Amino acid sequence: MENIKEDILKDLDNVNTLEELNLLKIKYVGKKGIITSLYSEMKKLSVDDKKNYGKEVNELRDLFNEKFENLKISLEEAKVNEKLEKESIDVTLPGVCLTSGAPHMLDKVIEEVESFFISMGFDVASGPEVEKDLYNFEMLNLPKGHPARDAQDTFYIKGDEWLLRSQTSPVQVRTMLKNKGENPIRVICPGKTYRRDYDDATHSHQFMQVEGLVVDKEISLAHLKNVLDKMAKKIFGDGCVTRFRPSFYPFTEPSVEYDVSCFKCNGKGCNVCKGTSWITIGGAGIVHPNVLRMSGYNPEEWTGFAFGFGVERITMVKYGIPDIRYFYINDLRGNKQFERLGD
Repeated sequence: MENIKEDILKDLDNVNTLEELNLLKIKYVGKKGIITSLYSEMKKLSVDDKKNYGKEVNELRDLFNEKFENLKISLEEAKVNEKLEKESIDVTLPGVCLTSGAPHMLDKVIEEVESFFISMGFDVASGPEVEKDLYNFEMLNLPKGHPARDAQDTFYIKGDEWLLRSQTSPVQVRTMLKNKGENPIRVICPGKTYRRDYDDATHSHQFMQVEGLVVDKEISLAHLKNVLDKMAKKIFGDGCVTRFRPSFYPFTEPSVEYDVSCFKCNGKGCNVCKGTSWITIGGAGIVHPNVLRMSGYNPEEWTGFAFGFGVERITMVKYGIPDIRYFYINDLRGNKQFERLGD
């Protein structure tokens, strides 16, 4: 035991790292360590000898543990001090400025529109962007071969059955089918849409739309005018009003385009309204009886109105953004500008 004691003290004196110290712990007090093995010798001794022997082994073990813990604390402190010395920080240097993101302008406008319609009792619905031709065209009174399909330049994915939706109207169809012609509907459908178009200052192959649908008893153009007029005041200011102009859409009859009075010049004529005092926002109309019938609603009992507009369009008009492509550049400086505009 005296020899083991001398070996312990010698080995501990030669330790320079925590790794070496842990190896010594295994060597002396591990499961097969030198001190641990001394306890297994006790079974060979008489009862009287076991007492003295056990006492000496315990003292040897306590000596190792005490020296071990003291040396461990010393080595840990030395390691921390070495790390602090190598990784010293100059607190007088300026801090690192982390660039934070900002909500996108289009998201802000969509949230503003959603907030308005929710306050009017509308629900917000969504649907798949990869859509069936059945819902995107046929159930909207656009059968195969209809000439109005050509104006939308659709992205077809698989034959003539699957496509990237060219409008969010399929969500309206799905909503009507879900209600099985039994319940009134008030819903808006915001989302991405896709059309084969040239990318320039005012056009994009992918853009955001918000479409709305109301189906109930005795719905008229007066109800549609009221909703759109209130929406215009919410987005463009209390002085803004709407007007309807006759138009044609296969899924509504009668159909209208709706304009808002120019909020910038108040009718005097400016670059925003191109001197006309009015700005075209989107299309609308009374839901065509065929659309109601195909979606399970009896047009003799139910009527409705629908409308739609491009989010980029109203955002560009509202904030004077000259190029639609600015919305999709990967430049945080642009988003920061949008953030300030939204405030």
